[in-house]
Amino acid sequence: MLASWGTKWRSSYWFVTAVVGLGIVTDLLVYSIVLPVMPFHLESLGYTNVASLTGWLLFGYSGGLVVATIPTAMLSERYNSRKAPLLWGLLFLIGSQVMLMEAPNYPVMVVARILQGLSSSMVWVVGLALLCDCTPKEVIGRQLGIAMTGLSVGVILGPPLGGLLYDRFGFRGPFVFGIVSAFVDLVGRLLIIESKLGLLESPAPAPAPTITPPIPISDTIVFPNTKDANDHTGATSIPMTPRTSSRASQPTDVDSESQEKAHLSLWQVLVQLAKSPRALSALFVTLTNGLVYATIEPALPLRLQDVWHLDSTRVGIVFIAGLAPSLLSAPIAGYLSDKMGPEWVLPFALLLSIPWWLLLIIRKELGMFIAFFVFASFSVSAVISPVTAELATVSRHIKGIGFAHVYGAFNVAYGVGSALGPIVGGQLYDHVKNYGWTIICIFIAGMLVVGLPLVLWWSGDLPLWRRLRNKLAYPGPRPQPSSTPQVAH
Repeated sequence: MLASWGTKWRSSYWFVTAVVGLGIVTDLLVYSIVLPVMPFHLESLGYTNVASLTGWLLFGYSGGLVVATIPTAMLSERYNSRKAPLLWGLLFLIGSQVMLMEAPNYPVMVVARILQGLSSSMVWVVGLALLCDCTPKEVIGRQLGIAMTGLSVGVILGPPLGGLLYDRFGFRGPFVFGIVSAFVDLVGRLLIIESKLGLLESPAPAPAPTITPPIPISDTIVFPNTKDANDHTGATSIPMTPRTSSRASQPTDVDSESQEKAHLSLWQVLVQLAKSPRALSALFVTLTNGLVYATIEPALPLRLQDVWHLDSTRVGIVFIAGLAPSLLSAPIAGYLSDKMGPEWVLPFALLLSIPWWLLLIIRKELGMFIAFFVFASFSVSAVISPVTAELATVSRHIKGIGFAHVYGAFNVAYGVGSALGPIVGGQLYDHVKNYGWTIICIFIAGMLVVGLPLVLWWSGDLPLWRRLRNKLAYPGPRPQPSSTPQVAH
C-alpha cells in the first residue's frame, strides 16, 4: 500500500532534493554538534592533551569517510541501488551516536567516529547520485546547489546547539538530539521512490498506434550532414517511427548503459576518470575546498583569541557570521551554472575569493576582519555547486561511468582535503612563530591560484580559454557553434 501511495511526489526531483539536503544537514549536524562537547568529556574521563585527542577523533571520521567511499560507490553502481545504501547509512549513523554517547574509553570513541564516517559516505555518494538520477540535466546545478546548502546549515547549527544542549542536559543531550534528527531523516529516506522504480510502479501508458507501410521501405529519412567538417558523423537520420513505439520495442540506451556500468571494475573507473582533464580539474577544486575550511578550523579560534582576545562564545559568533552567507552562494552558483555554464562560474568564484584570503592577514579592526571572512567564505563556497554539476556531466559523457562513481571520487577528494587541513593549519600556526596565520592565508590563496588555470582550461562544455582562442582566430563574424557540446574528456 505504501509503495503505491504518493508515487508522483515521492519520486519527484524536488522531494529527492529536500531529502538529500536534509541528509546532508543531519550528517554535518551530527558531525559538528560534539565539537564543543568532546574536550570537556575527555577531561572528565581523566584524559590529558584533549586538543590532540579531539583532532584524532576528527581524523578518524575523515578516514572512515574516505575508506568507505570507494566500496560504496562501486556497489551502488554494480547493483543499481540507491535507496538501500541510504537506509543502511542512516542506521550506521544512529549506531555510531549511541556508541559514542556510551563509550567508556577513548578507543571506543575512535571506532564510533570511524563508523560515523562510513555512514557519511552513503549520503555524499549515493544521495548525490540519486539526485542526479531523477533530476533533468537542465536544472541539475540548481538542485545540487539547493541540496548543498545543507552543508552550511549543519556546520552553522551544530556547535551552538551542542554547547546549549550540553549546558542544559549534560553530555548525552547533543547525542540524543542527533539521534532524533537521524530518525526524522530516516522517514524521508523511507518515503523516497527511485525514479526507475516509480516508473515501474506507475501504470504504463497505452502505446501510440502505428501504421505499418505496405511496402518494405526504410523507416528513416536521411539528410546530408550540415555539421562542421571536423565532426565525422556522416549523415543525419531521423526516425519516422513514433517515439513511444520505438522505446517499447527495443532496449533504451539508458538500460544498456546501466548494464555496462554494472560490470566496470574499480581499476577501469580510475583509469577513465584519470584520462578526463575535466574530471581531474573538478576533483582538484573539490580537494581545495575541503582543505580551505579544514585548514582554518584549528587556527581561526586561536587567531581571534590572540589578536582580539575573544572567548569561545564570540569565536562561535564569528564562525556563524562568516559561514551564514554561504547559504546563498551555493544555490545562486548552481542556478548560474545551469544558465551560463560552469566554465563561467568556477573561474569567477575562484578569482573573487583569492584577494579576500590575503586581506585576512591584516591586523586591524575586528569588524574589517569579519567582513573579509564573510566575502572569502561566500566566494569559495560557491564552487561546490558547479563542481558537482560538472561531475554529473562527466558521468554522462564518459562511457561506463555512473553518478556514484564520480561522487565517490568527489567524496574521496573532499575527505582527503578535510583530513589534511587540520594537520596543515595546526602545524603551521603552532610552529611558525608570529607568521603562522600569514602562512596559512598565503597557502590557501596559493591553492586557489593553482586551481584557477585548471578550470579556465577544462571546465564546461566550451572552456573559457577555448572561447578566447576561437575569438582570436575569428576576429570578425564567426560561424555559429555546433549544437553538440564539446566535452573535454
